[in-house]
Order: sequence, then structure tokens, then C-alpha cells
Amino acid sequence: MAKGKPKGAGGNTIALNKQASHEYHIEQRFEGGLSLQGWEVKSMRAGRAQLKESYVKILRGEAFLIGAHIAPLASASTHVDPDPTRTRKLLLKRAELNRLIGQTERAGYTLVPIALYWKHGRAKLEIGLAKGKKLHDKRASERDRDWQREKERLFKQR
Repeated sequence: MAKGKPKGAGGNTIALNKQASHEYHIEQRFEGGLSLQGWEVKSMRAGRAQLKESYVKILRGEAFLIGAHIAPLASASTHVDPDPTRTRKLLLKRAELNRLIGQTERAGYTLVPIALYWKHGRAKLEIGLAKGKKLHDKRASERDRDWQREKERLFKQR
């Protein structure tokens, strides 16, 4: 697997939410499409998207991506009034949606956007069913990551 590419990604990565794995225990991953406008697609092709402060919320039985920032291109959005942080609908199968609704309402999970990428010419969003980490969990995962880095460095020297 290439570095910086999510597990289920079939194409080029547009944006990653690196903070998600630091803040949450990601237990399950789902892939869904996005309902986008034309100027948003052109901006994403130019790599002008961010997932940093975004989240997924389920409203009225549908999933929405809230807070994702897609910066408009000056040349692509001349005839419309672009809203960079508008709420975008996620396109998921009904069975997946029902499962996510049940998990988030009953079990205390949250939905976190992990990666935005192209797959067969379409924009896909990888979302994770996650639980928040406590401070000691964050420290432990940081310690493990540092140890793995140190171990690889030691083996590389030989």
C-alpha cells in the first residue's frame, strides 16, 4: 500500500484527515459517494479540498458531510455563488445507512471522514465508525508509533 493512500482507495487521493487516527479508534470503514456541484469537482481535481475540521452527521435518515472546505477556482465558478463549506450529501446504500444509524445512536460511536479520493472517475469519501480516544490512549499510540520508527531505523543501519 502506498504511503498516504487510504486502504480502500482505488485512485488518486484528494485529501486526508490525518487527525482522525490520532483522535479516534477507527473500528470500521465505509466508502460512499458525494453529491457535488460542477465547480466543486473542478476544484477537487485541482486538489483544493480539506477534511481537517469536517464531520459526518446523520439527519432524517440520510448522511451529510459537514464542514469540509472545497476552495472555489476563480475560473470555474464565475456563474454561481460558491459556498466552500456547504453541507454535502453522502451517497450510501440503505443497509449501510441503517447500520450506521444504529451504531451512532445506541453504541456511542461517531462518524469521521478519513479520506477523499477518486475512484473510477468519481469522488469517494472514506468514513470511519469511530470512538474517541482518551488522553492516555493517545500517548500510548504515539509511543507505539515512535517505537516502530526507532525499530525500523535500527534494522536499516545493519
